[in-house]
Amino acid sequence: MTTPTTDTDLLRQTRSGAADAFAALYRRHQGPLYRFALLRCGSADTAADVVQETFMGLLTDRFRFDPLRGQLQHFLFGVARNLILKNETAHQRHVVLDGGDDGDDDLPDDAACPLARLLDNEAAEEVRRALALLAPHYRDAVILYEIHELSYAEIADICQVDIGTVRSRLSRGRAALAKRLACMKG
Repeated sequence: MTTPTTDTDLLRQTRSGAADAFAALYRRHQGPLYRFALLRCGSADTAADVVQETFMGLLTDRFRFDPLRGQLQHFLFGVARNLILKNETAHQRHVVLDGGDDGDDDLPDDAACPLARLLDNEAAEEVRRALALLAPHYRDAVILYEIHELSYAEIADICQVDIGTVRSRLSRGRAALAKRLACMKG
Protein backbone atom coordinates (compact mmCIF):
# COMPACT_ATOMS: atom_id res chain seq x y z
CA MET A 1 0.00 0.00 0.00
CA THR A 2 1.50 3.31 -1.06
CA THR A 3 1.06 6.52 0.84
CA PRO A 4 -0.64 9.25 -1.15
CA THR A 5 1.74 11.94 -2.33
CA THR A 6 1.19 15.24 -0.54
CA ASP A 7 0.33 18.41 -2.40
CA THR A 8 3.65 19.89 -1.32
CA ASP A 9 5.57 16.94 -2.79
CA LEU A 10 3.58 17.11 -6.01
CA LEU A 11 4.17 20.86 -6.26
CA ARG A 12 7.91 20.39 -5.68
CA GLN A 13 7.98 17.72 -8.42
CA THR A 14 5.96 19.99 -10.72
CA ARG A 15 8.45 22.81 -10.27
CA SER A 16 11.19 20.33 -11.20
CA GLY A 17 9.42 19.66 -14.50
CA ALA A 18 7.39 16.52 -13.71
CA ALA A 19 4.26 16.80 -15.87
CA ASP A 20 2.66 13.78 -14.19
CA ALA A 21 2.92 15.53 -10.80
CA PHE A 22 1.13 18.58 -12.20
CA ALA A 23 -1.54 16.31 -13.71
CA ALA A 24 -2.03 14.67 -10.30
CA LEU A 25 -2.41 18.09 -8.61
CA TYR A 26 -4.84 19.16 -11.30
CA ARG A 27 -6.95 16.00 -10.97
CA ARG A 28 -7.00 16.39 -7.19
CA HIS A 29 -8.09 20.04 -7.08
CA GLN A 30 -9.78 20.91 -10.39
CA GLY A 31 -13.26 19.59 -9.50
CA PRO A 32 -13.77 21.42 -6.21
CA LEU A 33 -12.17 24.57 -7.61
CA TYR A 34 -14.38 24.51 -10.71
CA ARG A 35 -17.54 23.96 -8.65
CA PHE A 36 -16.61 26.86 -6.36
CA ALA A 37 -15.92 29.15 -9.32
CA LEU A 38 -19.11 28.08 -11.10
CA LEU A 39 -21.31 28.71 -8.08
CA ARG A 40 -19.45 31.91 -7.28
CA CYS A 41 -19.64 33.53 -10.72
CA GLY A 42 -22.53 31.65 -12.38
CA SER A 43 -20.79 31.15 -15.72
CA ALA A 44 -19.29 27.84 -16.86
CA ASP A 45 -16.93 29.64 -19.26
CA THR A 46 -15.71 32.08 -16.61
CA ALA A 47 -15.34 29.26 -14.07
CA ALA A 48 -13.22 27.26 -16.53
CA ASP A 49 -11.10 30.34 -17.25
CA VAL A 50 -10.59 30.98 -13.53
CA VAL A 51 -9.52 27.38 -12.94
CA GLN A 52 -7.13 27.53 -15.89
CA GLU A 53 -5.63 30.83 -14.77
CA THR A 54 -5.28 29.54 -11.19
CA PHE A 55 -3.39 26.44 -12.28
CA MET A 56 -1.29 28.29 -14.85
CA GLY A 57 -0.32 30.80 -12.17
CA LEU A 58 0.62 27.95 -9.85
CA LEU A 59 2.64 26.27 -12.61
CA THR A 60 4.51 29.45 -13.61
CA ASP A 61 5.01 30.60 -10.01
CA ARG A 62 2.91 33.71 -10.66
CA PHE A 63 1.03 32.71 -7.51
CA ARG A 64 3.49 31.61 -4.87
CA PHE A 65 2.20 28.96 -2.51
CA ASP A 66 3.90 28.72 0.87
CA PRO A 67 3.13 25.37 2.56
CA LEU A 68 3.95 26.92 5.94
CA ARG A 69 0.97 29.26 5.59
CA GLY A 70 -1.69 26.61 4.97
CA GLN A 71 -3.07 23.95 2.67
CA LEU A 72 -2.80 24.14 -1.11
CA GLN A 73 -6.57 23.70 -1.55
CA HIS A 74 -7.28 26.78 0.55
CA PHE A 75 -4.63 28.73 -1.33
CA LEU A 76 -6.22 27.73 -4.66
CA PHE A 77 -9.70 28.75 -3.44
CA GLY A 78 -8.24 32.11 -2.38
CA VAL A 79 -6.54 32.65 -5.75
CA ALA A 80 -9.74 31.69 -7.60
CA ARG A 81 -11.79 34.02 -5.40
CA ASN A 82 -9.40 36.91 -6.08
CA LEU A 83 -9.48 36.24 -9.83
CA ILE A 84 -13.28 36.23 -9.76
CA LEU A 85 -13.35 39.49 -7.78
CA LYS A 86 -10.91 41.03 -10.28
CA ASN A 87 -13.10 39.84 -13.16
CA GLU A 88 -16.25 41.21 -11.49
CA THR A 89 -14.61 44.58 -10.90
CA ALA A 90 -13.51 44.78 -14.53
CA HIS A 91 -16.99 43.91 -15.80
CA GLN A 92 -19.06 45.62 -13.10
CA ARG A 93 -20.73 48.01 -15.54
CA HIS A 94 -21.78 45.17 -17.81
CA VAL A 95 -23.48 42.83 -15.33
CA VAL A 96 -26.30 40.89 -16.96
CA LEU A 97 -28.22 38.22 -15.12
CA ASP A 98 -28.99 35.26 -17.37
CA GLY A 99 -32.64 34.44 -16.91
CA GLY A 100 -32.65 31.53 -19.35
CA ASP A 101 -31.20 28.09 -18.88
CA ASP A 102 -29.70 26.79 -22.09
CA GLY A 103 -27.91 23.94 -20.33
CA ASP A 104 -24.41 25.32 -20.91
CA ASP A 105 -23.83 25.95 -17.20
CA ASP A 106 -23.87 22.27 -16.27
CA LEU A 107 -21.02 20.85 -14.27
CA PRO A 108 -18.68 18.40 -15.99
CA ASP A 109 -20.17 14.93 -16.31
CA ASP A 110 -19.18 12.96 -13.25
CA ALA A 111 -21.70 10.37 -12.16
CA ALA A 112 -19.73 9.75 -8.97
CA CYS A 113 -19.97 13.38 -7.85
CA PRO A 114 -22.87 13.90 -5.45
CA LEU A 115 -22.84 17.66 -6.03
CA ALA A 116 -23.16 17.18 -9.79
CA ARG A 117 -26.19 14.94 -9.26
CA LEU A 118 -27.69 17.41 -6.80
CA LEU A 119 -27.20 20.39 -9.11
CA ASP A 120 -29.04 18.58 -11.91
CA ASN A 121 -32.45 18.89 -10.29
CA GLU A 122 -34.85 21.81 -10.38
CA ALA A 123 -34.58 22.77 -6.72
CA ALA A 124 -30.82 23.06 -7.08
CA GLU A 125 -31.31 25.37 -10.05
CA GLU A 126 -33.38 27.66 -7.81
CA VAL A 127 -30.60 27.59 -5.23
CA ARG A 128 -28.04 28.45 -7.92
CA ARG A 129 -30.15 31.39 -9.07
CA ALA A 130 -30.64 32.57 -5.48
CA LEU A 131 -26.90 32.21 -4.80
CA ALA A 132 -26.13 34.31 -7.87
CA LEU A 133 -28.25 37.12 -6.41
CA LEU A 134 -26.36 37.20 -3.09
CA ALA A 135 -23.72 39.83 -2.49
CA PRO A 136 -20.32 38.33 -3.43
CA HIS A 137 -18.94 38.33 0.13
CA TYR A 138 -22.00 36.42 1.38
CA ARG A 139 -21.85 34.04 -1.59
CA ASP A 140 -18.20 33.17 -0.83
CA ALA A 141 -18.96 32.27 2.78
CA VAL A 142 -22.06 30.21 1.95
CA ILE A 143 -20.40 28.26 -0.89
CA LEU A 144 -17.19 27.53 1.00
CA TYR A 145 -19.00 26.50 4.20
CA GLU A 146 -22.10 24.73 2.96
CA ILE A 147 -20.84 23.11 -0.22
CA HIS A 148 -17.11 22.68 0.33
CA GLU A 149 -17.51 22.09 4.09
CA LEU A 150 -14.61 24.33 5.08
CA SER A 151 -14.23 25.59 8.63
CA TYR A 152 -14.67 29.21 9.69
CA ALA A 153 -10.88 29.50 10.09
CA GLU A 154 -10.26 28.11 6.59
CA ILE A 155 -12.80 30.51 5.07
CA ALA A 156 -11.29 33.43 7.00
CA ASP A 157 -7.90 32.53 5.55
CA ILE A 158 -9.24 32.25 1.98
CA CYS A 159 -11.28 35.47 2.16
CA GLN A 160 -8.65 37.32 4.22
CA VAL A 161 -11.09 38.37 6.95
CA ASP A 162 -11.56 37.66 10.66
CA ILE A 163 -13.47 34.58 11.85
CA GLY A 164 -16.18 36.84 13.31
CA THR A 165 -16.67 38.36 9.87
CA VAL A 166 -17.03 34.85 8.39
CA ARG A 167 -19.68 34.00 10.99
CA SER A 168 -21.54 37.22 10.27
CA ARG A 169 -21.37 36.78 6.50
CA LEU A 170 -22.47 33.18 6.74
CA SER A 171 -25.42 34.07 8.97
CA ARG A 172 -26.51 36.99 6.80
CA GLY A 173 -25.85 35.02 3.61
CA ARG A 174 -28.01 32.11 4.80
CA ALA A 175 -30.80 34.49 5.78
CA ALA A 176 -30.67 36.30 2.44
CA LEU A 177 -30.55 32.98 0.58
CA ALA A 178 -33.58 31.68 2.51
CA LYS A 179 -35.46 34.92 1.81
CA ARG A 180 -34.69 34.76 -1.93
CA LEU A 181 -35.69 31.10 -2.09
CA ALA A 182 -38.97 31.87 -0.31
CA CYS A 183 -39.67 34.66 -2.82
CA MET A 184 -38.98 32.30 -5.73
CA LYS A 185 -41.44 29.72 -4.40
CA GLY A 186 -44.08 32.20 -3.37
